[in-house]
Amino acid sequence: MNLVEIDARGRACPEPVVMTKSAAERNPEGISVLVDNICAVENVSRFAKNAGFAVEKTQDGPDYRLNLTKK
Repeated sequence: MNLVEIDARGRACPEPVVMTKSAAERNPEGISVLVDNICAVENVSRFAKNAGFAVEKTQDGPDYRLNLTKK
């Protein structure tokens, strides 16, 4: 499955969550979100789980990739 990628690095909360919510509405099958701080990881993950997405988190250096797929 090809996930649409959202780059929210450098954005302060709640902007990564707002960007993720908007992308999820346009791409309900799933999205991949790039963030660069643990606060954004926690907030985007919380939103995604509440919206019915499974969350897979990986870290690459200072960045995190959250792959969100519909359960």
